[in-house]
Amino acid sequence: MKLVTYLNSGKEQLAFCINNNLYDTNVANPELPGTMAELLNNWETFIDLAKQTEADIKTGKNSVVPYGTLDTEKILAPVPRPTSCRDGYAFRQHVAAARRNRKVDMIAEFDQYPIFYFTNHNAIQGPGEIPCMPDHFQKLDFELEAAIVICKKGRNIKAEDADQYIGGYMIMNDMSARTLQMEEMLLNLGPAKGKDFSTVIGPMLVTPDELEAYKIPAKPGHVGNNYNLKMKCWVNGVEVSSGNTGDMDWTFAEIIERCAYGVDILPGDVIGSGTVGTGCFLELNGTGLLNDPSYKAQWLQPGDVVEMEIDGLGRLSNKIVAEETDFSLLKLKKSI
Repeated sequence: MKLVTYLNSGKEQLAFCINNNLYDTNVANPELPGTMAELLNNWETFIDLAKQTEADIKTGKNSVVPYGTLDTEKILAPVPRPTSCRDGYAFRQHVAAARRNRKVDMIAEFDQYPIFYFTNHNAIQGPGEIPCMPDHFQKLDFELEAAIVICKKGRNIKAEDADQYIGGYMIMNDMSARTLQMEEMLLNLGPAKGKDFSTVIGPMLVTPDELEAYKIPAKPGHVGNNYNLKMKCWVNGVEVSSGNTGDMDWTFAEIIERCAYGVDILPGDVIGSGTVGTGCFLELNGTGLLNDPSYKAQWLQPGDVVEMEIDGLGRLSNKIVAEETDFSLLKLKKSI
């Protein structure tokens, strides 16, 4: 299934997305929930009924009329209010390139275990405008990622069992204010303030059965589902990044295993993959300057349009907007 959350008369509404048309879940079948939170919290109760309802719409057995389309309605994040949001570090290519650009060796621990950090689950958003403060524009960056949402509670989950906890997949743009990020990480804490203003997911949640045709083996020595999904990002119509989810060194199953060690994971938890190789300006600028000292670095500016696409997961579009203020945290720094 492809599931979308959109704004209907000022309220969140869950809908099947079929050929770009939106069919309200609880209108198509009154026994189904009308929000993503209700569905995720009762996944095993409703998932089979939801799949059957969607199949009946596709065959014409269910004659429900679409409310609108993916292009005409106000699309929200598929999971509008995650219970938490973690972001992983799954692509070795990105980590190796970033370290090479800083002229430091690849860190051996990357190949020993997957890591993640928590970001602001209250700053999750879907397609549309991304309001940014003045300090955010000090090296404002996108990050091209995939993400999953957890669909049932679990604890101490082994990687070989973890894929059954994945309700679906989405595109993720982990927006980053690099100057704020690098400043705070000098104190060996973070990333936090450089990340907490916006994390974009969407435009839809795609259930694993939709991706069966893309399935490929995990990398040698790794466990869990892996998919051959092309990933691309454009800024103002110019392609700046290209990769593939199949290049993930750590699978989502392995990331879940670490996330759930000694702690509950819950329906509605969102987990990102981390940035794909070439998937941000920080990496692209570093590589460019390493190869050519006269390389002109690029960062996101007010009015820029960022579009991301992953095979099978749709296309996510956002516009960067400047807040009308001169308030700056960077200007509040104490002198030494």
